[in-house]
Amino acid sequence: MSAQSEPVQVACIGECMIELSQLDLESGQARVGFAGDTLNTAVYLARLRPGVSYLTNLGADAFSTRMLAMFTEEGIDCGLIGRHETRLPGIYSIECDAAGERSFRYWREASAARTLFSGVGPSLDDLSRFQVIYLSGITMAILPEKVRTDLVLRLQTLRDAGHMVVFDSNYRPRLWADEAAARAAFDAMWAACSLALPSFDDEEKLYPGNSLAQVMDRIAAFGVAEVVLKNGAAGPLIRAEGRLVQTEFARSEKVVDTTGAGDSFNAGYLAARLNGAAPEAAAAAGHRLACRVIAYPGAVIPRSAMPDKAELLKE
Repeated sequence: MSAQSEPVQVACIGECMIELSQLDLESGQARVGFAGDTLNTAVYLARLRPGVSYLTNLGADAFSTRMLAMFTEEGIDCGLIGRHETRLPGIYSIECDAAGERSFRYWREASAARTLFSGVGPSLDDLSRFQVIYLSGITMAILPEKVRTDLVLRLQTLRDAGHMVVFDSNYRPRLWADEAAARAAFDAMWAACSLALPSFDDEEKLYPGNSLAQVMDRIAAFGVAEVVLKNGAAGPLIRAEGRLVQTEFARSEKVVDTTGAGDSFNAGYLAARLNGAAPEAAAAAGHRLACRVIAYPGAVIPRSAMPDKAELLKE
């Protein structure tokens, strides 16, 4: 990949939810924010480069209106966000243990985002205007099966036509009928994508006992040109340009909340690659951004806490 004079147009597809963090049930207080895996990536990516759009459906309520304002403030193009007249955004809460590891509670069964590509908001035809299309396993999980199948077929066509399709499996068991359904959907997406950004812990849940190398081999066998297997603090394993590289990065000195770690890594990696960086350098950029993010509560850290962009994206 090489830098271009005109910004590459990137579409991030998924769901933004109302996020409740820093819960204090005794006092009845919580920090209210807006987040979601692909939205988190879109925010961090937009902070690093222009040309980022978010594709979703929201409601016609005040929370949705504030979400749109937040997206715009972050430099995200909202031209393909639909407004559903009767549905609302989903809600989730974050609870963290002493080590910063988090657990989630969700209320999202009838969210507006579940109507994506179903007559409200963007259509599958709109995807052709983007050079890069990014989505996750959560995006896949919230869509009806027919819409999911049509989306995968359209993405495969676009990939074959030269578009970059980027997929992070981001497995959430409660969103799927069973493991078999998730495995089938993810395998279809691996076969349709150009850049795979899975996490080893997600893959381990679906394929217990597989080693890092086995996970890489299985995903690469679908014809994925570039696979970056995230593995927490150990650093990702990269298979690209005919090489297999195990990265080693310094661990984060401060861990407050690991929410958004993988999402921010994906943004840093993709921004660096689109800026012309090699895969190893892009992984270093993603790691540095993720380390900064997990030092703060919530999925989206303040702009003032972001690493220096020039330093982060240097080749």
